[in-house]
Amino acid sequence: MGISVSLFEFDLFAIIRAINMKTEDIALFHRIVETGSILEAANLLNLPKSTVSRRLQSLEESLNLKLFHRQSRAITLTSAGSHFYEKTLVMLADLDRTLADITDNKAELTGHLRILIFPIPQIMDIVSKIFAFMDENPNCSIEIITSTEPLDMVRNNIDIAFMVNETFSELDMVAKPVISEDMCFFASPEYLTKAGMPVTLSDIEQHNSILFRFPNGKTFSEVPLANDAMQAVKGNLCTNSIQLAYEATKLGRGIGYLPQKLCHDDVEQGELVRLFNDLAPYTGVVFLVYPSRRFLSLTGQRLLDYMLAQLPVQTSEKTTTTNTKVWI
Repeated sequence: MGISVSLFEFDLFAIIRAINMKTEDIALFHRIVETGSILEAANLLNLPKSTVSRRLQSLEESLNLKLFHRQSRAITLTSAGSHFYEKTLVMLADLDRTLADITDNKAELTGHLRILIFPIPQIMDIVSKIFAFMDENPNCSIEIITSTEPLDMVRNNIDIAFMVNETFSELDMVAKPVISEDMCFFASPEYLTKAGMPVTLSDIEQHNSILFRFPNGKTFSEVPLANDAMQAVKGNLCTNSIQLAYEATKLGRGIGYLPQKLCHDDVEQGELVRLFNDLAPYTGVVFLVYPSRRFLSLTGQRLLDYMLAQLPVQTSEKTTTTNTKVWI
């Protein structure tokens, strides 16, 4: 009985490998559709353009279908190609779910994943968990991209992302809140000696604050508070980096609206002062985001499951963005 099970598993994995050879070409076809260019798809996948063209041609020949109209500098989907794209999005997702079920987590994970991370203070906590996943699955490779700028996840071949609300705007996204951080006002003793201590919250409008610019271009001339109110701030320094805002606050450049955990040791050591201790902190949220309709490979799904287990979802998930103010 033990031998027959072993043989079954061997045959099953051989079949899976054969299936993957076909699905990889279909997934490559998806990347060409989503980027709108064979060259862009090749660059994203780190493949020679000639290889991508050859595999696309092989796929068309095996299907006996013309998937693209080829022009001198552009390609556009044929009606058959458009139909094939829509159908195979669902097909590949269903196939991977089936393979995940029947292999019971025994299938070897391979392939390359791209992960986008907004540069939050807890970035190394996230990265350390990604490293642990890589150690458990040595045959997969991972590319980590840090950016405060919004990136189209589908067009840029990003599998999953850790983002604040203002950095993703595409519809059909699943967003699970996995990290939260309390935001408070801080200043250095040197700044307070020079500018004075703000006593009431409205006093902050007379002080120099470190302003933060989100990727959507909006400068926070007001910041959200715990009671859904907004507080106006002004200042002569603006940045899109939380780390830089933190360093500038420590150097006495102004009042910073910063994550409490980031500033905890500085407060303990007397290098920063938390202002308005009676003001409840505002909770900022980081989401784990992935496209709801895009095919996610078995490796990508396993990484997603792994990260969700390591970073438990804190509240109900979202399937699209809202107008909720989320600031971190």
